[in-house]
Amino acid sequence: MTPAAEALIRSATAALGDALIAALAEEDGGPTPDRLLSVDAAAEALGVGRSLAYDLIGAARLRSVRVGRRRLIPSSAISEYVQRESAR
Repeated sequence: MTPAAEALIRSATAALGDALIAALAEEDGGPTPDRLLSVDAAAEALGVGRSLAYDLIGAARLRSVRVGRRRLIPSSAISEYVQRESAR
């Protein structure tokens, strides 16, 4: 499997997981809070390296939040990024 194909599969899997969580939340009648991921975990979910993940954050293409000294990425930000990039 090529790295590009693996990255696409990882991205699609993350987006599918977020969609399932959102659908279940609608059935329960309430939203579920975003899970905050480390930069390393977000990079792995996107199938990219840590440096590229930081570059995406710096370019405001991947939403993140600061918690103390840590930079964390909401799980919904990964889905948003994948949707934006697939629309290009």
